Amino acid sequence: MAFSHALCWHDEAVNPTDARPPRSNPPQDDNAASLAQISAVSLLESVRAELAALDFPLGLPGVENARSTAAAALGQLDDYILPRWKSLDAPLLAVVGGSTGAGKSTLVNALVGHPVTRSGAIRPTTRQPILLHNPQDAAWFTSVRVLPTLHRVHGELVKANTPASRAGVAPDASAMTSLVLVADPAVPPGVALLDAPDVDSVSDDNRHLAGQLLAAADLWLFVTTANRYADAVPWKLLLDAASRDITVAIILDRVPPGAEQEIAADLQGMLVREGLAGAQLFVVPEMALDDWGMLPPAAVAPISTWLATISEDSSGRAEIVRRTLNGTVRSLAGRLEILSGAVVDQQMAGQQLAQDVRAAFADAAARISKATSDGTLLRGEVLARWQDFVGTGDFFRALENGIGRMRDRIGAFFKGQPPPAVKVEVAIESGLQAVIVDQAARAAEDADQRWRSDPAGRQLLGMDDLSALSPDFPAEVAGEIRAWQGEVVALIRAEGATKRSQARWLSFGVNGLGVVLMVVVFSFTGGLTGAEVGIAGGTAVVGQKVLEAIFGEDAVRRLARDAKRSLDARCASLLERQQDRFLSRLGPVSGAADPQVGSLDALVKELAVLGGMGEHA
Repeated sequence: MAFSHALCWHDEAVNPTDARPPRSNPPQDDNAASLAQISAVSLLESVRAELAALDFPLGLPGVENARSTAAAALGQLDDYILPRWKSLDAPLLAVVGGSTGAGKSTLVNALVGHPVTRSGAIRPTTRQPILLHNPQDAAWFTSVRVLPTLHRVHGELVKANTPASRAGVAPDASAMTSLVLVADPAVPPGVALLDAPDVDSVSDDNRHLAGQLLAAADLWLFVTTANRYADAVPWKLLLDAASRDITVAIILDRVPPGAEQEIAADLQGMLVREGLAGAQLFVVPEMALDDWGMLPPAAVAPISTWLATISEDSSGRAEIVRRTLNGTVRSLAGRLEILSGAVVDQQMAGQQLAQDVRAAFADAAARISKATSDGTLLRGEVLARWQDFVGTGDFFRALENGIGRMRDRIGAFFKGQPPPAVKVEVAIESGLQAVIVDQAARAAEDADQRWRSDPAGRQLLGMDDLSALSPDFPAEVAGEIRAWQGEVVALIRAEGATKRSQARWLSFGVNGLGVVLMVVVFSFTGGLTGAEVGIAGGTAVVGQKVLEAIFGEDAVRRLARDAKRSLDARCASLLERQQDRFLSRLGPVSGAADPQVGSLDALVKELAVLGGMGEHA
């Protein structure tokens, strides 16, 4: 029976607690099905958590597809898969979709027998999706059980002959984020109709919303026309439906009189070839609308009968849910498999970028370590201050002619009070700082160049210039050097405290011996030539003999080793902080392995099993 009603609404949010859906309790004697449902929901929630945690920070080829795939999978979990698994006996959601101007809204109006949605010549027409349901099914849809991101708007029918061209006009700009709910007794119970925007709309928002609504459907009523049924965009969606085993009814609209059989046969052949042989095909002939923009009831009678049959057949509805749900879960498994591959690609690219950075700074660390052990530092100011510290330059020049009288020189060395070691420490700090800053700057420049030669690295750097060191880096280096010098002095103090001959090392001075130990660390002669070898070699021998005379040979080797190890560790820490300016941009993809890959692969296998569990749905 047709009702001469029109649609109006109240634009207000529906509190999810105001109208809760009935509990979906499996039969008490079917514990196995109940446990399977609980297990399935738990698995799907794990999948959702993994999807929500996915991140694709690197601008690799295909990354946008991976991001959109992840977003689509997450959206379908929220909009359909999880709600449906939690509520297996909820009414079917039949989404009416199709191409621009195919007559979707006119069809919906005809199916309920009165204008409820907007139809007309101006495109796009369906600016706000309208969900029609039987009043007894209201609780299933007034909550946010399905399509939770869409704001609920109350719609209601009023007795007025409002033309279809004005019914359903959106009252404000929130149309794309809201869903109009209309309880209409003309809709058979157990089946709800949702009028969706055009799948090929000129509006990006319309197309996105149409895809979201179709992904949330248990079954599709896909409307096309006699001259548009072969269009590419609708078929892309239909092929997706075939891959997910969704129940689809094709409504071939506006078929010219006399051409029904020929066009229907051609479309049927296309459906068979593309894996949609089981789709219902309904033909609506082209005919004039009445004064209210309505098709005569007879034009859609076969469709109304088909929906009524579904409404009356609970086992048939369960079979539709089973097919669509399992097919959608299998499709989700395929998406996760694709995303797992994308994560691996990100990880491999991230590891390469991280390796480039680490290699640049590892080279810098090696150069610093060499410079602090091969005598390089014992030049210029450091060497001059050391000579002042131990006496005169003549002392070391004499060593060039031979070191046979070393013992006498060392004995003379202890007779007087040595000059303060402060100037040597300052010179060491200055020279060491210059080496570390220079090598760190080379590493940063090298890392920056390596990243800029890689598309993913360029994308991460953007307009930032990381080839320059942090402004406070020189001060950080100076602080670490002073801390190391203090640590060396502490090593000397701790070693001297265990010796009986404390008078000897105390008379020389803890700081003085600390300076001697630093020089021993720096004065191995690799890399020096000519006169420098004699000078640095003499320096090493003098310093080492002085310390051995006080602490013993084994203790000196241990002290030098510990001091060098501490210096290398502090330099590594300084370089690591500069290195982290690069690595922090990589996020989790800088690691050696991503456990998420294994998690995704395991979930793919579990979803594949779940997608075949038709008996539990």
